[in-house]
Amino acid sequence: MELSVIGILFGISCIGSFIQRVSGFGFGIFVMTVLPYLLPSYGEATALSGMLAGSMSIVVFLRMRKYIVWKEVLPILGIFTVISFFAVGAVASLDGRFLRHVLGAILIIISIYFFFFSEKIKLKPTVFVQSIIGVIAGIMGGFFAMQGPPSVLYFLASCETKEKYIAHSQVYFALGNLMMTFFRAGNGFVTPMVGMAYGCGIFGVALGVFIGSKVFKKIPHKVLKKVVYVYMAISGIIALCA
Repeated sequence: MELSVIGILFGISCIGSFIQRVSGFGFGIFVMTVLPYLLPSYGEATALSGMLAGSMSIVVFLRMRKYIVWKEVLPILGIFTVISFFAVGAVASLDGRFLRHVLGAILIIISIYFFFFSEKIKLKPTVFVQSIIGVIAGIMGGFFAMQGPPSVLYFLASCETKEKYIAHSQVYFALGNLMMTFFRAGNGFVTPMVGMAYGCGIFGVALGVFIGSKVFKKIPHKVLKKVVYVYMAISGIIALCA
């Protein structure tokens, strides 16, 4: 693996984990704008993103596990698991360039939604809403390794405190990415190249989590989120043009 690739893996893993530690989501969205261009296949890129994101989330949710109310997490996680199983299997038969274009369109739509409407639209944490969010998250997680955005809406609506929101979102990401890693391994996406890339990226994840935890209370969330959403839109345009 070239030194430049190692540096890129370290850098995007650090930034992605910092974003997720501060805002509760965003690792997959950020790194998947770059990983498909570094690894041999799109499936391997999703596998690496999920493994790195899962490792980060495990650490965070273990630290905040006392805030978890399992009955508010397990329904959406169960539906997500079933849908993502089939979505992961379908990735092998789809064209990587086509998926990047779809990913680009989704990034643009998500960025526009969060930038303009995230404070205006509210979701009630009902079983029906959990089911719909679980299906959408399963599709996005299986295809693009970015199951966060739809699930974040649910957790923001159902959690009364910031601590509970972070705990719920991170246990969801941790268990969801763990299961999808097994699914992807079964489909041949967890390769030696993914293992080597994981070994490089995990150090960036550790640094990003450390920095993110230190500045969590100091950086204005709205400012950070707006910057991320603009970057998401730009990355979506780049992916569409690739």
